[in-house]
Amino acid sequence: MLTPEQIQNRIILLLGSRTYRANPFVDAAERLGLEIVKGINLPKELAEYYKPTLPLQFADPMRAADDVIAYAKQNPVRTILAVDDDASVIAARACEELDISHNSPDAAYAAKNKFAMRERLREQNVPSPRYRLFSIDDDPRAFAPSLDYPCVVKPTMLSASQGVIRANDPGELIAAFKRTRAIIRKTGSDPNILIEDYIPGIEVALEGILSGGRLHPLALFDKPDPLIGPFFEETIYVTPSRLARATQDAIFDGAMRACAAIGLREGPIHAELRVNDAGVWIVEVAGRSIGGLCAKILRFGTEEISLEELIIRQAMGLDVQSLARENRAGGVMMIPIPSAGLLNGVAGIEAAKAIFVLLFFRRASSLALRSLSFRRPALRHFHLVLK
Repeated sequence: MLTPEQIQNRIILLLGSRTYRANPFVDAAERLGLEIVKGINLPKELAEYYKPTLPLQFADPMRAADDVIAYAKQNPVRTILAVDDDASVIAARACEELDISHNSPDAAYAAKNKFAMRERLREQNVPSPRYRLFSIDDDPRAFAPSLDYPCVVKPTMLSASQGVIRANDPGELIAAFKRTRAIIRKTGSDPNILIEDYIPGIEVALEGILSGGRLHPLALFDKPDPLIGPFFEETIYVTPSRLARATQDAIFDGAMRACAAIGLREGPIHAELRVNDAGVWIVEVAGRSIGGLCAKILRFGTEEISLEELIIRQAMGLDVQSLARENRAGGVMMIPIPSAGLLNGVAGIEAAKAIFVLLFFRRASSLALRSLSFRRPALRHFHLVLK
């Protein structure tokens, strides 16, 4: 029989098979001395071959949640944490069944589905763009003349700005709709497309953590490169923000209202917002921490713990001494992929080290790799992490 101490020290981490965010969370859990159970998204055939402790199929979230619940009832755990938002609903449903503090499954889904999010924001009068939902089977030629321009075409369930395209007129809308539809069909994602008003202004990202419905800001990132389309590739994140304090307060207030409208109450959030003369507008709020490798520039408290450790500490009910970020600037550059082709080499690393404290440079394991332009779904091959 397990002791209470053993139960308190066990955590289930839900991991996608291709995620590169697993190691920071696993390292943080190991640093805290926790027993880690990895719930890994694997096809049945690979699961039978590798025999992981907790194989899951994220494509069937109800079944995956049932598998997590069954495991946890036999092997009690303190918490269940989804590393990426592709497993957020699974974690929420399992936690609800096991009476573990977490966001509700409905809230987790609304933070993942862009249409459901827009509906909740509209119901609570949180400023966000006007929108319409279409099926991928709809003919864009039929409705393109009736839309307001400029507008933005979005898949409802994809991340990393895949398939997000600005259209300035009916012709561009038809082309964008077809391109986004092709991406959705290729990925097998939700077969719907959201079309919403384009919101002008500067864009920022807010990292925060929720506890009992209260949002604690952790870092506000400026995005110096203007994101005006037609594609919205992320490039540079810099923190702390240089915006006026009143503007930062308005951003934080907007994010709090959005979290409440969506129903998020626990754990990390990553919010994307736009700011213009009309105020603060919600682009989206995700119930997860910042993507990519951007979290490497975030350290908290006198011990300078990582964002992943902070998230795990909060989820496990462990002491968090401080939510204050270290007092120095940091930035991340996700190097754009300008066109499709074969990547043969990288130069300039030593020159960069002579100018910045280069904390991290990530590239794919092989230089001779095929790169896809951002207009098609692909992993980002390079991150520069600087302080």
